[in-house]
Amino acid sequence: MIIAGTDEVGRGSLAGPVVAAAVILKEKIYGLDDSKKLSPKKRDQLSKEICRKSYFSYGIVSNKKIDEINILKASLLAMKRAILNLPIRPSLVLIDGTHKLDIDIPMETIIGGDSCEDTISAASIIAKVYRDNLMIEYDMKYPNYNFISNKGYGTKDHLDALKVNSYSDIHRKTFKGVLGK
Repeated sequence: MIIAGTDEVGRGSLAGPVVAAAVILKEKIYGLDDSKKLSPKKRDQLSKEICRKSYFSYGIVSNKKIDEINILKASLLAMKRAILNLPIRPSLVLIDGTHKLDIDIPMETIIGGDSCEDTISAASIIAKVYRDNLMIEYDMKYPNYNFISNKGYGTKDHLDALKVNSYSDIHRKTFKGVLGK
């Protein structure tokens, strides 16, 4: 049986895309856990190992599409894209959360799956590393928002920057705090 895990990151961010990853592990990787529970250094190390020892892909949904369809639908679309982008078709998809995807592959949803299922943990890790690196790149283009440290989330410094600078092209305008609401 070929099992793929999928998870998304960036759902609560005020800026940037939502990024999902899908992973099919080719061999056991030790130390996997929910990406939020790992240090940036450990995530980076594991991300490199995951990319060497798995089939993986990403699904990305832009901030404009998020504003158009809402964050839940965008998160599910990102996971669907990640699964469909895999180089081999899984026979089962394990999804972090409670919502199934609109794909013709057997699937199971697992609440807290990023902490207890290796394929979902691996997807969580590589998606987080990918998105964090993307936000660091955005920091160079939009230096007024401190994306290098807040990664687009609604930290005090980010909300203060929005009050001073208004929003950028990558902000999610339907999210509370972005338009000063």
